[in-house]
Amino acid sequence: MADDQGTDQPKPGSSPAGQGLLPTGPAPPAAPAAAPAQPLPRPVPDRPWEVLRVAPSILSADFARLGEEISAVAPEADVLHVDVMDGHFVPNLTIGPPVVRWIRRHTGLYLDCHLMMDNPGSYLRAFRDAGADGCTVHVEVGGTAELVRQMRDLGLDVGLALNPGTPFEQCRPWLASVDLLLVMTVHPGFGGQSFMAEVLPKVAAARRAIDEAGLPVVLEVDGGIDAGTAPAVTRAGARLLVAGSAIFGHEDRVGAARRIREAAQAVLLP
Repeated sequence: MADDQGTDQPKPGSSPAGQGLLPTGPAPPAAPAAAPAQPLPRPVPDRPWEVLRVAPSILSADFARLGEEISAVAPEADVLHVDVMDGHFVPNLTIGPPVVRWIRRHTGLYLDCHLMMDNPGSYLRAFRDAGADGCTVHVEVGGTAELVRQMRDLGLDVGLALNPGTPFEQCRPWLASVDLLLVMTVHPGFGGQSFMAEVLPKVAAARRAIDEAGLPVVLEVDGGIDAGTAPAVTRAGARLLVAGSAIFGHEDRVGAARRIREAAQAVLLP
């Protein structure tokens, strides 16, 4: 994988995180009609419990009845996480823009599309037109400057992800240019994996860097998040918690999501 440290660095005058972001505005003309998308929750440093959010990941949903699954989690979902895998960057294949288009017809939830792809730049416009609110690309694929520019030009919220083995320092130069930083707490590719506690120091380092710079960057975690691990990632500084099998693996989807939220909020409440 290409190393983003070097010539591929943020350029002076690039769009800072959060500017021109909220509200997201109407969907592009090519996108199907839907209820207005919810804006990406923003950090409020003095009242962090108010901005802790849960994002069910449809990777673990029953795709034969995806619309019903989304409706089932909607009462406790702040964001809907959409995992896109290309079979190259990760050893699995999932969905693309056509499915996102149908999801958008079904829900007004914020669509957070995580692009685990070797060539995400070739598909950003298609995801935008399908109704994605934000796209997250991996720092490991390289070309971050151009990918950030493309997402800004398309009106997408800009997310940057890093895998468990990638040092946080590889993302630090981009913090002022993104809206969301996703720290993977499992190796990407498959749902249902066990949480990697060794990633927690990286989450904490990201939290410190974001707060010290005073940046409106949402810190997201994905992988092995459930009611048992939610407190640890929240204590480390994560505020957007992605959960798949821990929600869709239960008959009571809403109750499962609520237990994750409550476990995380318990860490933040005085």
